[in-house]
Amino acid sequence: MRSIRKTMWLPMLALLPMLFLTSLVRAEGMSIADTVVKMTLAEDVSMDDAVDSMLLRANALNFKMVSRLPLSKELEAMGVETKRIEIFQFCDARIAAQMVAENIDFSAYLPCRITLIEDQDGKPWLITLDLDKVIQMADLAPDLKALAIKVRDTMMEIMTAGANGEL
Repeated sequence: MRSIRKTMWLPMLALLPMLFLTSLVRAEGMSIADTVVKMTLAEDVSMDDAVDSMLLRANALNFKMVSRLPLSKELEAMGVETKRIEIFQFCDARIAAQMVAENIDFSAYLPCRITLIEDQDGKPWLITLDLDKVIQMADLAPDLKALAIKVRDTMMEIMTAGANGEL
């Protein structure tokens, strides 16, 4: 029973930072779509190929995959019919430590996430938080801003590799 409760809450915990950001964004007159970056997969790239490409690129860029949540499998195990939803979490521990040392609020954005999702029409997407929005809001010292930009660029490179099936 204990493990079932834990398993049921895992997907919800992954969504907490986005729920917080959603309420913040509504206050500023933006929609949730304004806070994310979305990429469709190239027509010849399968969802599994996208995963392989992202994992290989993250490894090549020294960005560690710290978690992989097969949310659709969790939902199916609960008897909920769903299309594919998988959340990948990546982190550069050194950069994360520096950002959190500067301001503990950055911990709410850790680790960086990319969701692989199949929409209701069967179209596959890669979606992540628009780090440009976070970088613009943050009052970062120049060295930390450079690190934040590096993280943003790395995440975009991982997503682009996945979307294009680049091995």
